[in-house]
Amino acid sequence: MNAPVYGGNAGMASDYLEIRDLRVTFDGFHAVDGVDLTLLQGDLRFLIGPNGAGKTTLVDAVTGLVPATGSITKSGIELVGKKTHKIARLGVGRTFQTASVFEELSVLQNLDIAAGAGRSPWQLLRRRKDVLPEIEEALETIGLSAHRDTPAGILAHGQKQWLEIGMLLVQNADVLLLDEPVAGMSGDEREETGRLLRRIGAQRTVVVVEHDMDFMRAFATSVTVLARGKVIAEGTVEEVQNDPQVQEVYLGTAAAVGADGTDTFQEA
Repeated sequence: MNAPVYGGNAGMASDYLEIRDLRVTFDGFHAVDGVDLTLLQGDLRFLIGPNGAGKTTLVDAVTGLVPATGSITKSGIELVGKKTHKIARLGVGRTFQTASVFEELSVLQNLDIAAGAGRSPWQLLRRRKDVLPEIEEALETIGLSAHRDTPAGILAHGQKQWLEIGMLLVQNADVLLLDEPVAGMSGDEREETGRLLRRIGAQRTVVVVEHDMDFMRAFATSVTVLARGKVIAEGTVEEVQNDPQVQEVYLGTAAAVGADGTDTFQEA
């Protein structure tokens, strides 16, 4: 299969992320409150919800940035309680709203450093004579082959986000958690990012935290809606849009009809 599909498109041996009764508490406030999620390889999952719903905190918990209780298993391996770097080595990668790249280094150098995460310091200092095949593949996947020698700092905003995704790919991350990847992008960049997510999402577990509802409608294969730290709905885009509880959370009403008579679904 060459595109993500609802429910995933891989077999029983494929990777998955299973979250059970996940809780994150800050000074008595339940930022994530008993969340259950099953995220399958090949299903491009969007995680949406109003501000303060717990979306980014949930991603922080999966990647070990905040303490949590409950269970998070990646293909049967428990992640809760593990250090961030150990979770990353297990193939769980994330991006942030502001791309974390080495701006003074070239695109190729950024990818080489990321690919060398498991190499010793003396190996990292050695100049490569050839480009690793996985780096060439990542350059092609993220659409930056023509910019391999360009300093990352002068890339366009969208290109920096694509480079950060590429840095995860060369680290063999098979669970990718992307925090608002199209924030601040132009329309063309958003469209290209969506196509990139489709390319990488078919053989990986990809979760996109997103506020852009048009982008979600265009590219999600499944959607989970959070509100007040809890899952309130889950399903296809159509199922979630037609859920009265979701409409109430987003619109303050049980139904919202646009000027053309169709249902609307926009974040307040």
